Amino acid sequence: MNIFRLLGDLSHLLAIIILLLKIWKTRSCAGISGKSQILFAIVYTSRYLDLLTTYVSAYNTVMKFVFISASFATIYLMYVKFKATYDHNHDTFRIEFLLVPCLVLALLINHEFTVMEILWTFSIYLESVAILPQLFLVSKTGEAESITSHYFFERKETAVAGVNELSTAMHC
Repeated sequence: MNIFRLLGDLSHLLAIIILLLKIWKTRSCAGISGKSQILFAIVYTSRYLDLLTTYVSAYNTVMKFVFISASFATIYLMYVKFKATYDHNHDTFRIEFLLVPCLVLALLINHEFTVMEILWTFSIYLESVAILPQLFLVSKTGEAESITSHYFFERKETAVAGVNELSTAMHC
């Protein structure tokens, strides 16, 4: 097991748990972009679809399942459980302006032209821009809670690491 991957996964997992606990304890999703959360759910779903076809290790399987489940749990809390606290009026970023270019890029620039590879590449491209609706929301409201800011800083760091991973894979 690569220690850096373990530390990265644990850091990412901690950030997700903190966000879920923050929403649950405050019973509010104010200040959090639902559109960014939808994009992250798409990222993990498209990246980890190989969960259905490939077994690497118990750790790998569990982490993939946890990331997918946590992203959909966040969406559930925002759009169903605490729907009244979700700021529809300010979370207006048009995510199709991110989805379409990322998909086109994944079709054009990938390591291997297979469905799984294109989905994985798409997820890397999308993860690198999935934070934009959150930044757009913060710029419109001018508010960012400390805990939310820390969570999204960690997400940005994960996205940068993903782009570096893609770059390394493309040059091999």
